[in-house]
Amino acid sequence: MGVSTLHRVAALYDIHGNLPALDAVLAELEADPPDAVVVGGDVCAGPMPMAVLGRLRELPWPVHWLRGNADRTVVMGFDHTIPPDLLEHPLYQGDAWVATFLRREDRDFLDALPPLLALDIEGLGEVLFCHASARSDEERVTVLTPDERLAEIVGQAGARTLIGGHTHRQFDRSVDGRRMINAGSVGRPYERRRGAYWLRLDASPKLIRTAYDTERADVRFHALGYPAADLMFEAVDPDAVAERYERASATPLAPESLIDPAENPLRRPGSPSLAIIDDL
Repeated sequence: MGVSTLHRVAALYDIHGNLPALDAVLAELEADPPDAVVVGGDVCAGPMPMAVLGRLRELPWPVHWLRGNADRTVVMGFDHTIPPDLLEHPLYQGDAWVATFLRREDRDFLDALPPLLALDIEGLGEVLFCHASARSDEERVTVLTPDERLAEIVGQAGARTLIGGHTHRQFDRSVDGRRMINAGSVGRPYERRRGAYWLRLDASPKLIRTAYDTERADVRFHALGYPAADLMFEAVDPDAVAERYERASATPLAPESLIDPAENPLRRPGSPSLAIIDDL
């Protein structure tokens, strides 16, 4: 299947164009380098898009990229196809603003990113990385997701360990012999403390918070004119956010967010992992 075998992987999700947060995390990685970095989607939809893309492209370690829902929206902004009603929301205004900085090659790079990635990590076996879930880049999985729905999501992924993000809050949950870890958000977390949240993966995965000067970053983002700057460090109740997401979980997933099962490297016919996981 061509999956890589690695000892330690840093999973950086939902950076959202926040360069100060990313730089704080990268300083930790320089002190304790990983074998590879996974950029889990929603990378440049934020106040410093090109600086973040540039920093990630210069990393000294192998970088594996995933596409997130905000990456799709930034591409739509470049193509001028964001629906007018969505442009009434500051986040979509921000995505359209970000698109004005992209070159054609940046737009095409984001558009071509894969929705799923499999890596073989020592002590964990084959791990599947997605942005939100293996079936949609917008499906919301939270600390409050019922075990029954979580079991369906992880079971359909075809992995013993599934790594995601999207809901901007860390968790590590297990059900029916399978595990899902939310890496959190580097750039715009919904946590009780400010900081950059990410995941170090090895035989014993560790959810990490890295502190940085968020007040200085907030001033910088407003000075740049980012339309959604007020939302970057907005104080939220993480449990209230999770409850809101769970109430919305009955809404059908948007067709444009759906992921073709054929794009899942662990669910392709003939995959050894498929037989192993289905026997659990």
